[in-house]
Amino acid sequence: MLSYVTIGTNDLKRAGEFYDAVLAVLGGKRSQVGERMIKWSGKPGTGSIAVITPFDKSPATAGNGTMLSLDAGNPETVQAVYAKAMEMGATDEGAPGPRGTGGFYGGYFRDRDGNKLVAFCRQEAK
Repeated sequence: MLSYVTIGTNDLKRAGEFYDAVLAVLGGKRSQVGERMIKWSGKPGTGSIAVITPFDKSPATAGNGTMLSLDAGNPETVQAVYAKAMEMGATDEGAPGPRGTGGFYGGYFRDRDGNKLVAFCRQEAK
């Protein structure tokens, strides 16, 4: 249903380095680069993620209550994405692990601009 999501940044180069590393764990690659934006895409037919400097030239801020979820497919990839994010300067918002009773497994972090993300997967009930 979603085509793409943009995340605000105040430092496009630094954000590009962060997302190059983190999204590579999921197979994401840069698919578009512009003066104010860098976009990454994965498999054909899936959505894209972009970092962008605000059009109005005001500082980018992280949305309160806004979170982007990254479908990692399995717990090992959740852990790998989370570890890469930490390595690249992310802030911990909840280490990888099961959440609730519905089979949700996720690792939460904030990027260098304060945007909140979760790498997650669904596990079969045992």
